[in-house]
Amino acid sequence: MTDADANKTAGLIGLGAMGTGIAATLRRAGYQLHVCDARPGAAAAFAAEGGTAHDSPAQLAAQCELIVSVVVNAQQTEEVLFGAQGAAAAMKPGSVFVMCSTVDPNWSIALEERLQALGLHYIDAPISGGAAKAASGQMTVMSSARPEAYAKAGALLDAMAGKVYRLGDRAGAGSKVKIINQLLAGVHIAAAAEAMALGLREGVAADALYEVITHSAGNSWMFENRMAHVLAGDYTPLSAVDIFVKDLGLVLDTARASKFPLPLASTAHQMFMQASTAGFAREDDSAVIKIFPGIELPAPTTMTKKKTS
Repeated sequence: MTDADANKTAGLIGLGAMGTGIAATLRRAGYQLHVCDARPGAAAAFAAEGGTAHDSPAQLAAQCELIVSVVVNAQQTEEVLFGAQGAAAAMKPGSVFVMCSTVDPNWSIALEERLQALGLHYIDAPISGGAAKAASGQMTVMSSARPEAYAKAGALLDAMAGKVYRLGDRAGAGSKVKIINQLLAGVHIAAAAEAMALGLREGVAADALYEVITHSAGNSWMFENRMAHVLAGDYTPLSAVDIFVKDLGLVLDTARASKFPLPLASTAHQMFMQASTAGFAREDDSAVIKIFPGIELPAPTTMTKKKTS
């Protein structure tokens, strides 16, 4: 394999909503794509339209010098890299591991050091934008990495995203910016749910309230997107309640280490925790509205839900 061939060969681990979109984008960009997923049949189903399916991260890593990981959290990333069939031991020295999950920034910093000790490069590269933007190549990457990692995988990042921010020359900055984004996203969803719940409690027509707010100063992207789910009565998880239990937990852990107060993030975290404990953990994060008492939520309709993260 020539250097040119190697640079147009990539592996992707984790074919969830975001991972599948990224993989499709890279395939359209001309990459010879190798894929792997923990769910039986998921990789083969994707590769049927182009690409090569593998049964384990180790098997995939033996074929690729550029690997993108799009799993849920740090624990799953640990398994991808260092599990019984992990990628790290099979990766060729000088290969690049691109980590797209939302994780504790300190964990990401430590992972860079662990991989460097193995002769591997690392890019801290959490993502945002939702499944639709991942599939269209228009998502955002918040990255930080050593220059040598960017030199080898910069073209890959540019191929898979509309905006690639290079936020530092070491791991950690990308993850810090992502959890700040998640602070805002979680607070905005919680506030949107609270506002809609108050409107319902006061007898305001939900669709009328939505129309007015989305054309007024009180609107936010999260209100416009997530309250559309509530109007449709559709809580199919595009981003689940428990994602924000995790992500806002990471936000609070980061702030706690420096004794920095986050009153709004703390309240939003408690709201998602309450929704999770009440049985809505795997429902769409807009289901946080279900914690409010004495309201009648819109019944399910045929309204199409917008794909988000």
